[in-house]
Amino acid sequence: MATLAAVDCGTNSVRLLVSDGQGRARRVLDRRMTITRLGQGVDASGRLAPEAIERTLAVLREYRQVIDELGATEVVVAATAAARDAANAADFFAPAEAVLGVAPRCLTGDEEGRLGFLGATAGLSPDDGPFLVVDLGGGSTECTVGTTEPVAVRSLPIGAVRLTERHLDGDPPEPEGLSNAIFEATEAFDSLVREVPEVLGVRTVIGVAGTITTVTAVEIGLQTWDDAAIHHFELTKAAAEDVFRTLATEPLADRVHNPGLDPARADVIVGGCCALVALYRTLGLDSILVSTTDILDGLLLDLAERTGG
Repeated sequence: MATLAAVDCGTNSVRLLVSDGQGRARRVLDRRMTITRLGQGVDASGRLAPEAIERTLAVLREYRQVIDELGATEVVVAATAAARDAANAADFFAPAEAVLGVAPRCLTGDEEGRLGFLGATAGLSPDDGPFLVVDLGGGSTECTVGTTEPVAVRSLPIGAVRLTERHLDGDPPEPEGLSNAIFEATEAFDSLVREVPEVLGVRTVIGVAGTITTVTAVEIGLQTWDDAAIHHFELTKAAAEDVFRTLATEPLADRVHNPGLDPARADVIVGGCCALVALYRTLGLDSILVSTTDILDGLLLDLAERTGG
């Protein structure tokens, strides 16, 4: 019975999943997330900041201890938008490999979308498809259409960190900045509809990643994280818009106290909300199905298939 580990080095957070068992019946041994903001300033500079690299490496050292303690025999490490966009990604990859013993794999947008689809649709019936999986991350948003496998993937250059750094410098954000962030996200989703018109005919829209799960947690009012309460929650447009209005009108000092909101995410959550409300509005959605299984689970499922674990 193989014990496998996956690490996802995202623009905003670094996450770890360790599991054992066989196939899709694998048992989760550890799942954790730490916000390190690897993509700090990448949109403007095109480079990973040294302090962001060091924050992320410090967390990877902690994750390596967990991986060793749980006896993982195979480890896969992925990096996404921040690394794709950074000219000095090697400055992170080399020390990350030294820490984890595995070289990070810099995913293309299409690869990221495929793996997110694999994780988000695990356990769902094909009868609920075709699906649109929307992975709203820190630096990019992957939109993937399919039923049992992806048939179309688009990676959009919008995300919670990117929109925040581009438009939301007020505290609370200025109305003009909010409008600009929503407009940019709307243009991105408009391009999605033009290029992949099938998105308007899917049966189920699945939302994954930190912005969407956080908005759900705030809507529920979770005092402590509860994966079971979040997973497959139906997040309505009205609820998402209400959370957006609340968070966007609060200064950061007040926003951090909202139940369900990780204080480390509070400075970029409004940017993520701008993308989320643009998604509902542009695609004419009444609700989305929230999933806590995502690219991290897809990485492990893919690894298990390749290793026979």
